[in-house]
Amino acid sequence: MDEQYGVKRCCRALGINRSSFYAWRQRQGRANPERDKLKAALVKHHRASRESAGARTLSKELKAKGHRIGRYMARSLMREAGIASRQRRRHKYKSPGVEALVAPHVLKRKFDVTAVNQVWCGDVTYIKVGKRWMYFAAVLDLYARRIVGWSFSMISDANLTCEALRMAVELRGRPQDVLFHSDQGCQYTSHKFRNELVKHGFRQSMSRKGECWDNAPMERFFGSLKSEWVPETGYKLEHEARADVQRYVSRYNISRPHSYNDYRSPVAKERLVA
Repeated sequence: MDEQYGVKRCCRALGINRSSFYAWRQRQGRANPERDKLKAALVKHHRASRESAGARTLSKELKAKGHRIGRYMARSLMREAGIASRQRRRHKYKSPGVEALVAPHVLKRKFDVTAVNQVWCGDVTYIKVGKRWMYFAAVLDLYARRIVGWSFSMISDANLTCEALRMAVELRGRPQDVLFHSDQGCQYTSHKFRNELVKHGFRQSMSRKGECWDNAPMERFFGSLKSEWVPETGYKLEHEARADVQRYVSRYNISRPHSYNDYRSPVAKERLVA
């Protein structure tokens, strides 16, 4: 009687039915093959993301595979499996230094575009390789947040960004009248890069000085790359770094769900209008 009275008081205080409590207690220790199978699938997807995916993303991925799972069940299964999402490391802003050919802020944070090849964004980040830095330039199509061009170099100059732009132009079938947006980094304010844009018939837009959110989609991509994929200690060799970053670009474009695309990958989003 004392136990029943204690259970009654606890249930009343917590606002739950006693029948629910007893049903929960009866379930303890029982095997649940379906739940275990779902948990194993969730852990597999979590590992494939290099431990970066959270409950929302994992639930979307598993739903796409035919599993019946919501965000809160995914969170519960993550707790049971003892796994968690890796959080993005804080971005450290560096001044771009001496200004040169600064373009006006045409884009004005209007990141929602209606078709491919309307607006491309570009940026450069650095990745540790041994005791040096390898620079990675990327070009992103705003429509589906797809990476359409990239390049690597141990020197951060205009050749790096021009090479990424040329790759994007070729892969996208030489589009015309694209608005290219970037920050005021010296690679983008150079005469060499400006001439490359003019050569392809592109217009130029630049973020305001010190306003990193003016190029938020690129900041988000690089943030995801570094928090989800790049080892915290960097890479030992340059060719190892190049190959691994390109693997992430492939995953990001083809299979990684993106909240902006209603949890479709960039490639899947573009296929809807193909």
